[in-house]
Amino acid sequence: MAGARHGGGEPDLYRDTWVRYLGYANEVGESFRPIVPVAAVWASYGVATAYVTADAIDKGRKAAASLASVAIPGFTINRLCAASLALLASLTRWPLPVRKWATTALGLAAIPVIITPIDRSVDFLMDSSIRKL
Repeated sequence: MAGARHGGGEPDLYRDTWVRYLGYANEVGESFRPIVPVAAVWASYGVATAYVTADAIDKGRKAAASLASVAIPGFTINRLCAASLALLASLTRWPLPVRKWATTALGLAAIPVIITPIDRSVDFLMDSSIRKL
């Protein structure tokens, strides 16, 4: 497991290292149930729960970074361009190629404008949810 790459790139601490075995602590506890106090079994569940929680927070942060850098901006530009193409069709008599180029120019011009609001919004959402954990 050590040195493996989950999905390529850097090793995932929670999937590609010995830390992964902490997720199975409760199974170890259950295996020892006949010979250890029940409190030890419950403690093994605590270890496994801590592992799952840490892994979920880690993946949530990575997902937030993905949302802020790919999904939300892409969706925003997609909707902006779709709306502008529709508006240009209803408000102008420009030929379709001109409307398409105007829509493309608007989409490109909007990229630097949307970066900061999207980053701040994702940070706010993450600060209000996952990061509190």
